[in-house]
Amino acid sequence: MKKMVLYFLAFVFICFVMPAFLTKRNQSANWQEENNYEQDVQSNPNKEDDYGYQNNATIKLLHKKTGEIEEVPLEQYLCHVVSAEMPADFEMEALKAQAVVARTYTIYKVKNKKHDNSDICDDSTCCQAWVSKEERLARWEEDKKESNWQKIEQCVRETAGKIITYQNEPINAFFHANSGGTTELPVNVWGGTGLPYLQVVQTAGEEGYSQYASEIELSNEELINQLKEKYADIQIDFTNQEEIKILEYTDSNRVKTVKFGNHEFSGVEVRSVLGLKSTNFEIIKSENKIKFVVKGYGHGVGMSQTGADTMAKQGSNYEEIIHHFYVGIEIKEINS
Repeated sequence: MKKMVLYFLAFVFICFVMPAFLTKRNQSANWQEENNYEQDVQSNPNKEDDYGYQNNATIKLLHKKTGEIEEVPLEQYLCHVVSAEMPADFEMEALKAQAVVARTYTIYKVKNKKHDNSDICDDSTCCQAWVSKEERLARWEEDKKESNWQKIEQCVRETAGKIITYQNEPINAFFHANSGGTTELPVNVWGGTGLPYLQVVQTAGEEGYSQYASEIELSNEELINQLKEKYADIQIDFTNQEEIKILEYTDSNRVKTVKFGNHEFSGVEVRSVLGLKSTNFEIIKSENKIKFVVKGYGHGVGMSQTGADTMAKQGSNYEEIIHHFYVGIEIKEINS
């Protein structure tokens, strides 16, 4: 009888007590491991957070017109950027690509501060465009207001934390409206040595967008007066065909240098002075007028938004779109 009791107690210990003890020990070990990890991240926030995503989950946004600095959650901020930068009726995958590009650009700006007391501003000529939800909704048709905003929120949410990197650093993710069929090198727009991930790439199918083609026609007098903003002493003999002439093109077939009378202008200068939509233009001369026939809209560097929409319509997903416009890059989670 005594042996039976001992066998029974041994059975209970082996089957119930020991497993419970081991489970508790393992739970304690797992908890300790998680706790150590959290303490490690707190003491070294960049260990699993190379781009400071946790530290910058809220960014400081400068409203240029008022000078106000607003603290806003990053992902919420991106909804306002995407709604300001790309039409809501573009394909979902194009909007997702825009969300990743905008997030990358934001993180790049956070890491390379331009403003003293803020991370980024809402001026598209300085950083990237931003519009309030109220203002954005007011511009949409009544029956599309909520669905458009939900679509943009979905694109930001489904790409949350995704950024574009080159050699494990966030890229300077430039983008523009329409490339006119070919993107441009940054060195031809802003000078410098260029960036390896921003190369000339071809994009088909942009001709169907309103941003693709435009033209400006000026009288000879209007042309002279506008060019005087750059060179006050400019003189042009309009009877001489050699006085107005494109001298050189970039690799993407944009105007690099053009002659106007006694001065040479870069294509970028001509675009700025005359208000052309891009540097991809041709000059048509008549007796008393000069016409500039333009392809594309914007500086042409990085992702073409209409090109992204074209690719999405052809079945490309947002990652394929991004890899097309940015060379040798990776798409990563900010916290990985």
